[in-house]
Amino acid sequence: MRTHRFLRLAVLGLTLAYTAPTLAQSFEGLDLAGQSKKKKKGASSKASSKKKTTVKRGKGKTTAPAEDADESSSDTSAPVGNPATPPAAVTTTPAPTATPAAKPTPAKPAAQGSPGLGLDLTGDNDKPPAPTMSFDAVDVSGKTADRQRLDAAISLFKNDEYEKAAMASHELLGDPKLQGLHVEARYVLAKSLYRMGLYHSSLGEFSKILAAGPSTKFFKTSLEWLFFISRKTQNETVILDEIARYANYEFPEKFRNEFRYLLARYHFVRGRALDQVGQTENADKSFEEVKRLALTIPRTDVFYPRAKYLEGLAFFRNGTNHKDAAAKRGNTDVMASVEAMKEVVRLTRPMAGRSGEQAKLDKSLRELAFMQLARTHYGMQQNRFSIFYLNKVERGNTQWLEALFESSWANYRIGQYEQALGNLITLSSPFFREEYFPEALILKAVIYYENCRYRESNLILQDFERTYLPVHDELDGLVKKNMDASEYYTVLADVQKKNKDGLEKNGTDVLLERILRLALTDQDLKKTNDSILELEGEMDLFSNKGDTFKYSELTKQLLEELKVQRTSLISKAGIMAKGKLETELGALKLLLANGLRIKFETTTKEKEFLEEQLKAGGRTAIVKKYKYSVAVADDQLYWPYEGEYWRDELGTYQYTMTKGCIERDTANRQIQSAEAM
Repeated sequence: MRTHRFLRLAVLGLTLAYTAPTLAQSFEGLDLAGQSKKKKKGASSKASSKKKTTVKRGKGKTTAPAEDADESSSDTSAPVGNPATPPAAVTTTPAPTATPAAKPTPAKPAAQGSPGLGLDLTGDNDKPPAPTMSFDAVDVSGKTADRQRLDAAISLFKNDEYEKAAMASHELLGDPKLQGLHVEARYVLAKSLYRMGLYHSSLGEFSKILAAGPSTKFFKTSLEWLFFISRKTQNETVILDEIARYANYEFPEKFRNEFRYLLARYHFVRGRALDQVGQTENADKSFEEVKRLALTIPRTDVFYPRAKYLEGLAFFRNGTNHKDAAAKRGNTDVMASVEAMKEVVRLTRPMAGRSGEQAKLDKSLRELAFMQLARTHYGMQQNRFSIFYLNKVERGNTQWLEALFESSWANYRIGQYEQALGNLITLSSPFFREEYFPEALILKAVIYYENCRYRESNLILQDFERTYLPVHDELDGLVKKNMDASEYYTVLADVQKKNKDGLEKNGTDVLLERILRLALTDQDLKKTNDSILELEGEMDLFSNKGDTFKYSELTKQLLEELKVQRTSLISKAGIMAKGKLETELGALKLLLANGLRIKFETTTKEKEFLEEQLKAGGRTAIVKKYKYSVAVADDQLYWPYEGEYWRDELGTYQYTMTKGCIERDTANRQIQSAEAM
């Protein structure tokens, strides 16, 4: 019993003696193991007294963190890269191994078993002092200090510290000695800017990577990021030039069809611009490329309907060379355009299972296809088909007002004046006073003229001149000024600023506001204007960042680059604005001239009627009361219009012609064919 008790005491004493140095490792601020430790996220900083860790040092053999893992990633939300935390840049130098004691005792641990502990608990003061921490030493993993700096930036990116990651990457780019790491550092910078919502700045950095050529490591993934950015910006055309520049390179399979669609859009926009400057031959090549690219996208792909829509527009453009309606009806290009648009309508039918964003895009594209079908049939003088498709545009949608206006002309052509005037009542309501439909008054005057209502027709024409003659004069003055193209956009931007700030506007400002709405009816100009406003919003976004980032050299450089982009877009928008203003000035001159002709014809007819009335002793009449009925369909309710407007009634008005020409029974009874007019 005594022997066993003695042995247990001896074992206990040996255990305490050997564990004493291990317990000492829990002191904070001292590296007692003589090595660089990597802490896992969430792990305790205290060493375990139950398990002893042994570090195996090979000849320069280390485990380096994996390279950025988003070579083929399409994720635009989660941080991309190796989830492991890279080794810290702070390292320590291992202490030299102490000479082992000749006869180790239980109270004194062997120096071989704990190399470089740095703290002697046995009372032996002959060992060298503990190592000090150094920030300039080489990591034991074998990485250079330069590589550690880049890994630190990558680690910041993975920890969602994008501002710090961007500044760290930019600091590396500023060191010419680190040329070999510049491409990867710029890649981290570009991704960080994207995560911060600075999409145009991010695009600029990715463009620099792509400019370095396809031999660079991140060329392929940078091409992918172009698609991510195109989905975030309001105007995807800012990406089109960049994508077209690399059209000869093979894109990843998952982005290939999107690339083909965007390239088709690029050629469509380019072809239309070439048409406007009279370069028809080059425009033909661009539109042929649109049709070729549309054929390369599978029918089951999500981008197929959009590409098919562009194909239909390209065919329609070729068919417009024929001015005669009968020639258009027999033209193969026009028929191909109609079939393409019908295919778009079929593919964009509302279906269960489609995401909210996809359903929204399909609805918008479906509307555009209906509008194009209506215009194509209107050009072929198939007015009832045109009305059919225009009625497919849902009330309150983006194209609804335009559909009402165009439907008015189609209804006028077939003699359905009551419906045409009803549509015009909606367009003239206070809800849409900001909209620009100058031709609506001309149509209204023509309808009254056709029904021998000459006095009303003259009053409508006077109202038209009073409203739009000042707009014409202001437009004429702007176009005649020898201004730089960008100054034309500045005029429009000033109006936008006054509207945004709610500043008081004088008479000239009201006219300029009408001109602004007139100019922005051009979709290309509107999208470019949206891009400029988006750029300005991004520039303002820098002020919301932290002071360290806000006042950094990186921010200064990015702002300068954004200003260059803005200047380029303003120049482009200015050219389009000037062209649009010149086009609208010509259209307004034509409308005013037509108004004068109608006024002349109206006055002549009224004069002839008065002369006949004098000859007949006042017994001649040219108008009589029409027979009309207030009967409506079962799903409708007749409600007299007394000058008030209700939102739920917009688009449902029918103006009853109570009187008109004697030779006509009623405006809706004697329907004329479009071909006869």
